[in-house]
Amino acid sequence: MSTSDEVREIALSLPETTEKVAWSMPTFRVAGKMFLTIPDDETSMAVRCPKDEREELVLAEPEKFWVADHEASSAWVRVRLAALEDADELRAIVTDSWRQAAPTRLLQDPPQLVVPS
Repeated sequence: MSTSDEVREIALSLPETTEKVAWSMPTFRVAGKMFLTIPDDETSMAVRCPKDEREELVLAEPEKFWVADHEASSAWVRVRLAALEDADELRAIVTDSWRQAAPTRLLQDPPQLVVPS
């Protein structure tokens, strides 16, 4: 089972990512653009997801993905952390969301994770 601490660690390992509290919850940004939030209960995360892909994702794995009512008109999807298979799946979801927000100059090469010392 993935935890909010693992989400934070992966997000902050991506280039130029910063953490900022907004709406009383941690949010993660690259070049000032938000790509991930961890809601209050820390059992899920919200990530960027193209609206045209979101419905298919939710229908395919409703135990894992859903759309919060207040995010219905935006390009975000919620992810239940307990439903993720492993750390690789978590890393892939976080990185994909980061790529959607990152400026082109950061996308030239695959992101290199920064391992905390």
